[in-house]
Amino acid sequence: MERVEQRRPKSTKARVAFYTLGCKLNFSETATISRDFKTDRFEQVAFDSPAEVYVINTCSVTENADRKFKGLVKKALRQNPDAFIAAIGCYAQLQPQELAEVSGVDLVLGATEKFKLIDYLGDLTKKPSGAVHSCEIGAANYYESSFSLDDRTRAFLKVQDGCDYKCTYCTIPRARGISRSDSLENIIKQALLITEKGIKEIVLTGVNIGDYGKGEFGNKKHEHTFLDLITALDQIEALKRIRISSIEPNLLSDKVIDFVANSRAFVPHFHIPLQSGSDKILRKMKRRYLSGLYRDRVAQIKSLMPNACIGGDVIVGFPGETDEAFLETYNFIAGLDISYLHVFSYSERPNTEAITMGDVVPLAVRNKRSKMLRGLSAKKRRSFYEAQLGEKVNVLFEHENKKGYITGFSENYIKVRAPWDPHLANRIENLLLQEIDPEGYVRTENKIKA
Repeated sequence: MERVEQRRPKSTKARVAFYTLGCKLNFSETATISRDFKTDRFEQVAFDSPAEVYVINTCSVTENADRKFKGLVKKALRQNPDAFIAAIGCYAQLQPQELAEVSGVDLVLGATEKFKLIDYLGDLTKKPSGAVHSCEIGAANYYESSFSLDDRTRAFLKVQDGCDYKCTYCTIPRARGISRSDSLENIIKQALLITEKGIKEIVLTGVNIGDYGKGEFGNKKHEHTFLDLITALDQIEALKRIRISSIEPNLLSDKVIDFVANSRAFVPHFHIPLQSGSDKILRKMKRRYLSGLYRDRVAQIKSLMPNACIGGDVIVGFPGETDEAFLETYNFIAGLDISYLHVFSYSERPNTEAITMGDVVPLAVRNKRSKMLRGLSAKKRRSFYEAQLGEKVNVLFEHENKKGYITGFSENYIKVRAPWDPHLANRIENLLLQEIDPEGYVRTENKIKA
């Protein structure tokens, strides 16, 4: 019998695919930009599918993100050698010409231009070289609202952008501009829109969200503080869970901690960047706190919320980080009641103060220290999970079938899974945590009431 080839039905729409590198803020912005493409001209597809347009939202934090970008361009061209490829985001703002010279890239848009992507696409024909449209970062002085609606269970809601801090290793102020915030009124409107889509959880995102309150143009302050913001969001009954993505220890006040401990919707989960446990290194980084304040923040959280999950960021191999300074960091973290770490090997970034410093730590040493801290993080997470066994927690289940299991997160950020049941998707269930399985998930009851 002759095999009949199944062809994709012809469509007049151009297919567009998006890929996001980096933080939750980037994800919220990608989602917002992608909604502009819901027109008669475009249809959105997965990035590993053939498409006429590929959009890559870039990150500038590490060298790995740079390499990943080039790999994604190659992947897109394998799908369609004639595809139009656009680069947007932080790295596109910082090094636009470098991205434009990557073979296959047609368009590079900076910090403000990325939100007008659809206006720059033209007839989608490939160019001999990448066209660059990038503003001076001083022009990135107004606020663009963003939120994601791509996931049925949770959404990322941007509340703040930019940063006024001068950390010596960081490129973000040069990539995103000055600190500025959305108005409280607009954030409430967006949160209500998100709830109308049936989403149960929002994650508050930004570059430095504890600095919420700077005006939309980074000038005149809003009348509202970060505490005012979370107080208002907590009153939206349709929002079942609200998560704070990351907040600087010097901006995580006692009042904010107290509020979360007693709130209706805010969950007991904090991500607090540390970067180093050595005060000498923290000073070289120009961080706005020392290790003692970080220890106090963790202690305050745990005194009010003993089962709270606390994560942190740490950078290893910063210039001048001696063996003694690293061990100081390691021992400091080992003595903290935290639940996990995000570990970054220091990466030299152009136009930062740190790149001019001496006492460079060899890459092999950075990698060794990174491995040690990742091992410590695994022990911390395991210990945190073990302490929760036998407790009943509220789990919000995702919608994917992962090898016969449905997965989700507890309020305090424990990865949970149960036998697959599609009726549990986007539902919050109060479940008993039973055991940790070999893949690092916590198992719950085998039978859950429908």
